[in-house]
Amino acid sequence: MSGHEARLATRGAGAEDRGTAGDEAGSRREGPTDLRLVPPALAVWAAAAVALGLPGRWVFAVAVACSVAALVLLVVAARTSREARTAGRARGVAAAGRTPSVAAAGRPQGAAALGRARIVAAVGAVLLCAATGAAVAGLHGADVRRGPVPGLAREYARIDVDVRVTSDPRTTRPAVRGNHSTPALLLIDAEVREVRNAMDVREGRMAGGPGTRVRTPVLLMVTAGDHRAEWQSLLPSTRLRLSGRLSPPAHEGERLAAVLRVDDKGAPRIIGPPTWIQRTAGELRAGLREATDGLHADARALLPGLVVGDTSRVPSDLHDAFKATDLTHLLSVSGANLSILLFLLVGPPGAALSAERRGLAPLLGLSLRGTALIGGALTLAFVVVCRPDPSVLRAAACGLITLLAIGTGRRRSLIPALAAAVVLLVLHDPWLSRSYGFLLSVLATGALLTLAPRWSLALRARRVPGRLAEVLAAAAAAQAVCAPVVVVLASRVSLVAVPCNLLAEFAVAPATVLGFAALAVAPVAPPVAGLLAWIASWPVRWIATVARTGAGLPGAEAQWPGGWSGAALLAGLTVVVVLLAPRLARRPWVCAAAGLLLVLAVLRPVPLTRVMTGWPPPDWAFALCDVGQGDAMVLAAGEGTGVVVDAGPDPRAVDRCLRDLAVTRIPLVVLTHFHADHVRGLPGVLRGRAVGAIQTTGLQEPPEQAAFVRRTAAAARVPTVRAVAGEHRRAGPVDWRVLWPRHGPGGAGAAAAREPNDSSVTLRVRAAGGLTLLLLGDLEPPAQRELLRGREGAGPVDVLKVAHHGSAFQDAGLLHSVRPRLALISCGADNPYGHPSARTVGALRAAGARVLRTDTDGPIAVTGTGKELRAVGRS
Repeated sequence: MSGHEARLATRGAGAEDRGTAGDEAGSRREGPTDLRLVPPALAVWAAAAVALGLPGRWVFAVAVACSVAALVLLVVAARTSREARTAGRARGVAAAGRTPSVAAAGRPQGAAALGRARIVAAVGAVLLCAATGAAVAGLHGADVRRGPVPGLAREYARIDVDVRVTSDPRTTRPAVRGNHSTPALLLIDAEVREVRNAMDVREGRMAGGPGTRVRTPVLLMVTAGDHRAEWQSLLPSTRLRLSGRLSPPAHEGERLAAVLRVDDKGAPRIIGPPTWIQRTAGELRAGLREATDGLHADARALLPGLVVGDTSRVPSDLHDAFKATDLTHLLSVSGANLSILLFLLVGPPGAALSAERRGLAPLLGLSLRGTALIGGALTLAFVVVCRPDPSVLRAAACGLITLLAIGTGRRRSLIPALAAAVVLLVLHDPWLSRSYGFLLSVLATGALLTLAPRWSLALRARRVPGRLAEVLAAAAAAQAVCAPVVVVLASRVSLVAVPCNLLAEFAVAPATVLGFAALAVAPVAPPVAGLLAWIASWPVRWIATVARTGAGLPGAEAQWPGGWSGAALLAGLTVVVVLLAPRLARRPWVCAAAGLLLVLAVLRPVPLTRVMTGWPPPDWAFALCDVGQGDAMVLAAGEGTGVVVDAGPDPRAVDRCLRDLAVTRIPLVVLTHFHADHVRGLPGVLRGRAVGAIQTTGLQEPPEQAAFVRRTAAAARVPTVRAVAGEHRRAGPVDWRVLWPRHGPGGAGAAAAREPNDSSVTLRVRAAGGLTLLLLGDLEPPAQRELLRGREGAGPVDVLKVAHHGSAFQDAGLLHSVRPRLALISCGADNPYGHPSARTVGALRAAGARVLRTDTDGPIAVTGTGKELRAVGRS
């Protein structure tokens, strides 16, 4: 939820607390917040979440037990209430002839009995709601498991099916698995309508007959190839004929019965077009994309995402920036979009029921009922165009309940509306009870309706301007309740989320309004849509700038323990801070010190970091970055300058390492070979730094990773050159010679020409002060022996970067020849390859080397020479 939706909700809640002067019933102050629907909503939510992960018989038992207990409690409550009223009337008759003091003595007893009856009835109602939630979730889960598809998925059967698409295609990000990168896939939610044929892959037999009609949800995984654009253009409700291999879903209790890896490499085989509603929605979304075609890259990517949740153009680095600053709600069509549209129609929520309401509705002469009907139609259209994501459904349900209140002329409270929306949505779609997106949306909305108004009043009491108090309280409240959930997902805390949300908030409303205007006029007036999109691009680019700048700060994200234990720790710390805040606010020097500490934590100036952590040492000459299962190294080449050797698998990890080292200029990036764990982090090296050139090995294998390097270099306008054995280079105080690959007669050239590891660029380096290093890349024993035979790699060195993450495949002769004093190994914690090998570590120690490894020592910096040689880790 964005700051704009937060401000609307805060204003609405504040208006309700104060009452509205224009109410037909007259102005009067509202009572305490109505929380009566909250326990039933939580009961339905929790019961549905638990029931989805239980076998059917257990769900039945839980539902029956809760129902029986609820009926017993309701009967007891009704009997107690009836007896209390009967006794009260009897006491009233008996007291008619008594003194007033004696008559009044019996009233508290009757009131207490009625109070107990109400509590018992409330508990019974909560149990009944829990039984309903469990029963509905159990029925939905049983429906998913019905039919032949789940059984075929357990057998990993090949299958021919007809499916109905139920979502827009979305693209996965390439992931590094060992030394290769998995291709980007298209993920499409679908519903199997007919199983035409199936075969058990393991046994080679038919596992199902043709023509079995079902309605089973599955996830399609499509490689697509050259026909990616045709697959990406598929609309919900399109019917396809597919073949592929089934597999079980990754987790129990999911909405899916199976995952279908589609065999089709060509265009999708469409057997039924989408409905006219989906075609219309698709044309509107396509019109908005076309209107943004000529805009700046960030605006072209973000405007469709901000308006309708279309993130197909958002590059990975921009998406990472939004994640680091907790602005991703702007890309997932939060309820802010609908709030803005309804705000334009009815004005501020607090005035929605009054005769003096603002917005377009009174200007158009619409009655309250007419306003409600148009608002309802607008809400339904919004859900269709923006797709029924959890936050959209939550906002739509709350909006429809509010519009119903407007249409009937009844006052409404937003907390009961939110609780009712949760009940209705979870009963309609129990899998929302396990959706983190739905949880974050509800938590943020609840915080904005309860915490934000109170925090805003507290800030105003301390002379903070009204509007600033509103947006600051809203952003802080939403962040406070959502951060523990984010920790469960990402094991980190954003230290810049609140200021970035505040800075972005002012641009959200104009960008959204102009974007929706462009969406509406695109089918009839494309030039006008293009003009509106161009105007909207300015606030959109501001949002992108805020995200990139915030994510670029060294301490934008702080690591935090993951899982629910980490969430509980953060929640407890947040509660302590909130409770202490009023006392601390009366001590300006404490607030100033806390603010200064936060600024220092975010900016993380290198001198302060060195004092606090001892890393990196001020005179470091070589650094081995901790990038997980991969390689990334830096040679100090002057103030703020470094030669980078390999980039690791993760752009964020190598970028963070270079920030810690304060490297802003890179005369040369050497990529030893094209395996993904050495090159996929290249965008992180190039991000915000002046890079002179990229040097690579001659073997263009694997070809897809070599192509990735060429594309990335071309996009950054950095030239690429090929390393040649024997060449000598220098950058500041560091110079090096390329020892390998050597393309000569015999085995050496043949090995380098065939095997990416054995074509690794190998460097012998002389750094500042005479420090000598041998950087082997991922050379295997055959190439190591050839290197030793050529004598260039022979001779002692101070530091050896052990080949291939310390694998067992090392040439003992080379290790004894170079006799390193320090042996550094780059490997990931708990990697599945067993790196580093105990045998390799033992051989290095036997040769007299001190062994350090990034999985246990963290990033490692080397400083000094001779007797002063030392390595500093940051574990």
